[in-house]
Amino acid sequence: MLNDQINFEEPIHFDAIWEETIAQNFGMPSDKQTGSLLRTLAATRPGGHLLELGTGTGISTCWLLDGMDDHSRLITVDNDEKPLSVARKYLGNDPRIEIHLDNGENVISRLPAESIDFIFADAWPGKYNHLTEALALLKKGGIYLIDDMLPQPNWPAGHGEKAARLVQWFEENEAFRITKMNWSTGLLLAVKK
Repeated sequence: MLNDQINFEEPIHFDAIWEETIAQNFGMPSDKQTGSLLRTLAATRPGGHLLELGTGTGISTCWLLDGMDDHSRLITVDNDEKPLSVARKYLGNDPRIEIHLDNGENVISRLPAESIDFIFADAWPGKYNHLTEALALLKKGGIYLIDDMLPQPNWPAGHGEKAARLVQWFEENEAFRITKMNWSTGLLLAVKK
């Protein structure tokens, strides 16, 4: 399989963050395939404003930062201090990032409409709740990416139907162009028309 043949050059701090992720038994980190795509998409937004909903330990965050230029800015939020402390430890001194301990819904509600170039929604806020509010933050041509669209072993009962409804919502929404990818954990990439 192609994924097994690809070597991914990890961002700075990746190994240290990964070790602490494993030590914390944090069960929801993004994989290298998603990370590689995040880095590439971040690079398409020079001077861009990015939003990550669901920092976790900072695995995806370090990939985003690796793709960003010096003029880009990233806001990332998580509501759990334990994993967030890892992201703060390794990434918190980067002047391009704001790390928030808060509910994603609160951060979404504080940001102005059409102010974000790229959203990675890796948590329920901005994905399964407050979706339209999050999408209203995107500028025209803005990118929205979600993962975990293929069945996952940690999904609770009924989550597959919820994921299918979300994909269908995007398929029927004429304000976005989408691509569904059988890559990583199953990704949906949407661009605001």
